[in-house]
Amino acid sequence: MTAHRDEAGLEPVKFSRLAKRGVLLGLSAPQLAVVAVAAATFVATLYLGQAAVLFAAPVVVVCAALVWVKVAGRPLVEWMPLASRWQARAATGQLEFRARIGKPRPAGTLALPGDAARLRQWVDADTGAVYVHDPHGGTLTAVLEVSHPAFILLDPADQTRRTTGWSRVLATACRSGRVACLQVLERTLPDSGKGLGDWWTSHGCVDGSFVSAIYADLIRRAGPTGERHATTISVALDLSAAGRAIRVAGGGMSGTVAVLRQEVETLTAALRAADLSPSDPIDPGELALVLRSAYDPTRAAALERHGGLGRELATAGPVSVTEAWGHLRSDSAHHAVLWISEWPRSLVYPDFLHPVLLASGVRRTFSLLFTPVRADVAARDIRRKKTEYISDAAQRARIGQIEDAAQSAEYADVLQQEADLTSGHGILRAVGLISVSAPSPDELERAVAAIEQAAIQGSCETRRLWGQQAQAFAAAALPLCRPT
Repeated sequence: MTAHRDEAGLEPVKFSRLAKRGVLLGLSAPQLAVVAVAAATFVATLYLGQAAVLFAAPVVVVCAALVWVKVAGRPLVEWMPLASRWQARAATGQLEFRARIGKPRPAGTLALPGDAARLRQWVDADTGAVYVHDPHGGTLTAVLEVSHPAFILLDPADQTRRTTGWSRVLATACRSGRVACLQVLERTLPDSGKGLGDWWTSHGCVDGSFVSAIYADLIRRAGPTGERHATTISVALDLSAAGRAIRVAGGGMSGTVAVLRQEVETLTAALRAADLSPSDPIDPGELALVLRSAYDPTRAAALERHGGLGRELATAGPVSVTEAWGHLRSDSAHHAVLWISEWPRSLVYPDFLHPVLLASGVRRTFSLLFTPVRADVAARDIRRKKTEYISDAAQRARIGQIEDAAQSAEYADVLQQEADLTSGHGILRAVGLISVSAPSPDELERAVAAIEQAAIQGSCETRRLWGQQAQAFAAAALPLCRPT
């Protein structure tokens, strides 16, 4: 990502392109395998006579279609593994989840479907905070709520300062070496009216007058019809990378929590330096409310108004989940997850995502997952990419194929990443996901169309994640640093 400064002091940035280079001549490994099958079939039939070549023609045609015919931007051959896994899951009944009402989940687990069922909770006895342990992924995650002013309303100087501060937050996570993932999740929620009602109770003039009665009635009616935004930042500790520090801290889960606390304190200091206001790691009740509102959004406002309800992690998961090829249905909503497949290719300012984040009338969750890459791993990956680009360019020149501008731009991005790494900057892999929710399938399709248009206004390209909506929803709508 490169930056340039304009006259107002703002720094427009340009993102790296999504690499679409294949193993050889733009073809991926599955495409090359199918081409090899077609070539082997055709050559073998040449030795069997002219009539045998006619029998090989259908095989060659099918292989050509698998390699070069694209659906939703992907060759048919790349859809085959996804479709196979989908059929296997459908045959084994893994597309539906029903909570077992009469058989409670084991203590310490999160009542979540799919891969998230393996997650465990760990409550810190000293602070009351809850941490989410993934024994298979080898991570321990803390979730912090963050409050901040509206970025788009700030003047250019403040926007630049806050953008610089946020870059330092990411640099802190990248340099740690023990952070497996950093997730920023911003969601829209129906406003329960509790905050407005509490303000009126504390500051309102309740004197029985006509004006006071009208104002109180307005607050009572208008509060629950509004919409509010909530932001969380989750940090996942890599238990393998932090193994030595955990042993020094006493080992076991208590030592792991102590190391994660250090990472959270470092992250909190960086966030405050960026003029953000992070909270302490949330407690089990707050996490239960976040999980419940993700699967059952129509109950979120009611649960917030009644502070003691819906705050048990043992029952925070959904009662029913049904996964379809292109969407997911949970307790009270239908969901669809979009992947930001292409970030802006031209120079944009830091507020380029405001059409998506401020889209009115759409219930959605925007999630950014940052995965730090160790410096040695990043350097090795860059050297491999450079070698592959140079060898592909030589092969294209040998056969007379013209190199297009996209290939040159991708190679320039690799060189820019190498220069940034040499200058001491860290490398982060970023994945953007948008989960859209609606009460019915028709409303869901309209909401998805609205978000797609908003993404286009923000110079981004989105794709629906077909055949993997359940896993994508856990990554996009839950602040648990789930893998995509």
